[in-house]
Amino acid sequence: MKMRILGTGSSLPKNLVTNDDLAKIMDTSDEWIRERTGIRSRHISTGETVVDLATDACLKALENAGKKPEDVELILVATVSPEVSIPSAACQVQAKLNADNAAAFDINAACSGFIFALTTANAYIQSGMFKNALVVGAEVLSKIMDWNDRGTCILFGDGAGAVYVEADENAENDFCSVIHSNGKKGVVLHCPTRDIKNPWYEQEETVKFVSMDGREVFKFAVSQVPLCLEEVLEKANITKDDVDMFVLHQANLRIISSISKRYERGMEFFPCNMDRVGNMSSASIPVLLDECHRNGTVKKGMKIAMAGFGAGLTYGAAVFTF
Repeated sequence: MKMRILGTGSSLPKNLVTNDDLAKIMDTSDEWIRERTGIRSRHISTGETVVDLATDACLKALENAGKKPEDVELILVATVSPEVSIPSAACQVQAKLNADNAAAFDINAACSGFIFALTTANAYIQSGMFKNALVVGAEVLSKIMDWNDRGTCILFGDGAGAVYVEADENAENDFCSVIHSNGKKGVVLHCPTRDIKNPWYEQEETVKFVSMDGREVFKFAVSQVPLCLEEVLEKANITKDDVDMFVLHQANLRIISSISKRYERGMEFFPCNMDRVGNMSSASIPVLLDECHRNGTVKKGMKIAMAGFGAGLTYGAAVFTF
């Protein structure tokens, strides 16, 4: 059974923080940030939660697809920044949507999370276990940032993007994806959680913020993402020239520019919104896809390639006909 994306949606916090705003609270400047990342602004939560943003994005995706919450059979939320450990963000989204017929669980693959979640939904649909799914990438990264670390906090923003997918035996081609992990290099991008503390053991207190070796992450991205894309294109039996649009994780403009040059395809084939929203981890790809869908950049029948990379280290790519 083939899977098609029938609807997209996204949601961003109302609060827009520019580089000039950051320069008021730390030693940085608009020029310094733009030259190194391509980012000009990002949306930062002033109370909106992962569940709030995910639910809003899901409602928009359902409306776009002409579906109702009670139609949904599976909800997958990719996130690294839930408000609580249990219940899952997906179960909370299910409750807020009143999608009572849906199974729901979270996936943590960091910035590759949406690709991993979409791959999971496809596996369930191909198996026949479910006929449709809501797949969401949602993050409030601002709460796990060290706002004294100007090399890291300037990169990230908050937001959520969602797609409604459905089994369609008449779809032009199968959704095709590849996913990978390299746990041995996970230390280059990590964030601790609760310390071990019980009557028999008490761990030394640690700082609970994201820590990143930007240079290593950059090297990983520019080397692995093109290889990952080539792998999925070969698996789908198409070439880079068959792809109408590359929707990539929005981490750094230099990374995307490097991939564009390597593929000898102009930047017009690589839409970007990082200048306005920053790096939203698992939300980056679905937010950009929704934006491109709604402004007409991505049209029905176009061949789309997606790729994500991030903590874990994880990376993955997918191709499909929109």
